[in-house]
Amino acid sequence: MAGPNLNKVFLIGRLTRDPELRYTPGGQAVANLGLAVNREFPTKEGRKEETCFVNLVIWGKRAEVCAEYMKKGSLIFVEGRLQYRKWETQDKEKRSTIEVVVEDFQFLDRPTDLPAEKLVEEPEEQNQ
Repeated sequence: MAGPNLNKVFLIGRLTRDPELRYTPGGQAVANLGLAVNREFPTKEGRKEETCFVNLVIWGKRAEVCAEYMKKGSLIFVEGRLQYRKWETQDKEKRSTIEVVVEDFQFLDRPTDLPAEKLVEEPEEQNQ
């Protein structure tokens, strides 16, 4: 189908676990993170809160910075795109997921050991 398309996501939330950093066989850093995003809304009984859990993938130097300075509970802002992946397990089970590939992020509760120069970084090419 021809026409304009847009795949952009903006989220603010807290990490549900410490970042999991690994390296591809080619040496590219990649980190997996879990993010909890809360939403509060009115109901007849009062206000209600729900939480959406989102898987994040971050590549390159940004992945290394996340792994070094973020931990479970860190508050972050992420900008990225949705990505659908599917694979087959060793037991031949088919699996799939939708995740956010993070293109940029900001610390919203700056860790005390984070140098100021780490807060602003130049854009880098992502290898996906």
